[in-house]
Amino acid sequence: MALVPFDDRDGWIWLDGQFVAWREAKVHVLTHGLHYASAVFEGERMYGGEIYKLTEHTERLFKSAEMLDFEIPFTVAEIDQACKETCARNGLTDAYVRPIAWRGSEMIGVSAQETKIHVAIAVWEWPSYFSPEEKAKGIRMCWAKYKRPSPETEPVHAKATGLYMICTISKHAAEKDGYTDAMMLDYRGYVAESTGSNVFFVKDGVLHTPIPDCFLNGITRQSVIALAKTKGLEVVERHIKPEELAGFTECFVVGTAAEVTPVSQIGEYSFTPGNISLSLMDDYAKMVRRELQPA
Repeated sequence: MALVPFDDRDGWIWLDGQFVAWREAKVHVLTHGLHYASAVFEGERMYGGEIYKLTEHTERLFKSAEMLDFEIPFTVAEIDQACKETCARNGLTDAYVRPIAWRGSEMIGVSAQETKIHVAIAVWEWPSYFSPEEKAKGIRMCWAKYKRPSPETEPVHAKATGLYMICTISKHAAEKDGYTDAMMLDYRGYVAESTGSNVFFVKDGVLHTPIPDCFLNGITRQSVIALAKTKGLEVVERHIKPEELAGFTECFVVGTAAEVTPVSQIGEYSFTPGNISLSLMDDYAKMVRRELQPA
């Protein structure tokens, strides 16, 4: 399939309060967000004309901006509405939604108090992050070279662009070696998350998932925990050592892009997609499409 560059597409992008033709939505090369990663973003999905957990995503966008010491010049309600209108303007009812806010080009240096804060929203068709075939048999993952850093070193709970640098490096390395993704440890050596998803493990019918104390407590993660509890499943949030993976029978990752995706391998450890992983995958898909009572 031929690659369609993201800067050369038809459609409309919401930029600073107005719609701009897709190809004209541009920033200057000396934008502070490009040079110093002073940017925050969200990843959302619209299912059947409704963006799942829209306000929760928008509120997190604002909190992330606050952590990076800038203020988004719109209200949460205005960004919510802009996300909906951008989908409508592009004629989409099932879409991926990407709001992003960043510091502009008025100052180019570490100090950037006088920069203008820009906000854009782009939407596009994007099916499941992983193919149905990959999900059915479970994706294969290796261990990432880089670790999730300590909260003392950076704003780990912001969904900020700079925090994804090590994710891109790790995912590229994984794909080069024939894996789908990489699993990251945290600065203490505990299991953390994949390059873009939270992780769950199954042992004796109980779900185990890392405590998100140095990485994002994903909105999908929270939804899956609530969904699992409605199914009568016990969920244990705790620190997990890598060697404990030998005792888990199932594993799956969750995220807006990944949704719920079973895992068959992490490094030297193997898992078999089973009833819990597959049922949560199916129930989550039904829930976000309002075919199942939301958790």
